[in-house]
Amino acid sequence: MSAATRAARAAAAVAVLGSLPYWLPPAVVRLRVRIFARVNGEEGVPVPGPEVGTAAFERLYAHPAANGRSRGAALSDLFWYWLAPGPEVHQEHLEPGPRYEAVARTTRRALTAVRRQEWDRIVRRRAYDVLEPLTGGGTRVVRLRDLAMPLWAAAYHEVVFREPCPDEVRDLIVGNADDVVSALKCTGVRHMDRRDRLTRYLLGRIRAGDVPFELPEGLSDHERACYLQGTFFNTAVVQMSEATAHVLLAIATRPEVRERLRREPADSAYLDHVIEETLRYYPLFGVAHRITTDAITIDSGDPHATTPVTKLPAGSVLLFDYARYHRTGVPDADRFDPDRWARPRQPDLHHVPFGVAANRPCPARGIAPMTLRTAVEEVLKRFEPVSSARHDRSMPNRGPCLLVPRENSTRLQGTAVRLVAMRVRDRWEDVTRSLAQLAYGSWMVADARGQRLCGTYFDAVASGVTTPGPATAGHDAAARCPVTGEGGR
Repeated sequence: MSAATRAARAAAAVAVLGSLPYWLPPAVVRLRVRIFARVNGEEGVPVPGPEVGTAAFERLYAHPAANGRSRGAALSDLFWYWLAPGPEVHQEHLEPGPRYEAVARTTRRALTAVRRQEWDRIVRRRAYDVLEPLTGGGTRVVRLRDLAMPLWAAAYHEVVFREPCPDEVRDLIVGNADDVVSALKCTGVRHMDRRDRLTRYLLGRIRAGDVPFELPEGLSDHERACYLQGTFFNTAVVQMSEATAHVLLAIATRPEVRERLRREPADSAYLDHVIEETLRYYPLFGVAHRITTDAITIDSGDPHATTPVTKLPAGSVLLFDYARYHRTGVPDADRFDPDRWARPRQPDLHHVPFGVAANRPCPARGIAPMTLRTAVEEVLKRFEPVSSARHDRSMPNRGPCLLVPRENSTRLQGTAVRLVAMRVRDRWEDVTRSLAQLAYGSWMVADARGQRLCGTYFDAVASGVTTPGPATAGHDAAARCPVTGEGGR
């Protein structure tokens, strides 16, 4: 082999290796989607999609018969697996009926019992606890989701128990929430021991009479503990942490947005517009599924549609894709533009960040934007966030970011090299992370399919068992991931 041939092959190998961060992660994601479909089964009607277009998205979502939540969908086994313990009493996964009404009523009362001024005070105080130790020490490198999660863990503990959160309990809540969101993003497997520790803590507080509001009637103490864990310390903590990270990363990766916020700190409306646009561009919900409890006939609303009317039989699994819906309607929907919210709203702008009012919208929709703004304000008062990391809706990288102190007059000097290093590291982490997600995700889908937590629970209901055991009972014997040895207990 000639020297020229060897040099050409070496150059080709270097080129392939150097290009890995650009082509391998997307290829692995596509492979993971195919494996998930193969293992978990093909089911569902994507909305928007070939059968139901964007014009019918909100009408179908609001249809009274699009109200089934878990029963009858194989996909529910996977969501129950990820959200355990207690998915059978999780507000988002309860079937319509008295049990759901009791749970939803309790959540509304708990959230609205705290006045808006008190919410603001709680969030500012908890933000101080998290951020103050970072001040005075120069530029910090953080993962934004990790930064935000202790804040929201302590805040929601204070909302639920009306008392400050001890550090060790905050760590319990963060460990639980991080384990849930890592499993959902397939960056790790479930660790039920971490989750069970929080369940036991909540059960002890319930039995001691420490919850200052009436818990849902008709539930056992264990179910009530799982309700608190799922609603406040899984969903609320995870979603608010993700929202905070998304807003800060959207600012950190867009110099024009960052500069305007720095130049016009008194322009509170602009920050509201940035938050609104972030929730549109990076919706917190990916795909929400509903099961039709009766046949639905829906007009497409599109005069040019090849199928102007779609008939969906009872038992259809509707997959409402928020991200796809938000990126349709207006010509520049793919552009991040906070100023669109300063103009009269375009009628075709698709934006349902907290769901559709007629079909289980987020119970914190009246509180979340205000408290999110408070948390972001507290960060921006102290730091200027700067990042070169990739930013997508899933954000499996947890939002790498530099926090540059505001009081430093030369604060952005010297960040260029650190941003280049961050970008390189983030791209290469994408390679290893995508492979890990493929391994973790494939195994969890297969394990969830085998355990059938949702299916087994409703089989018991159908057989006449009026109070089935917890749908998470099988986790005591949960297998470990054969690739990493993680999981189980």
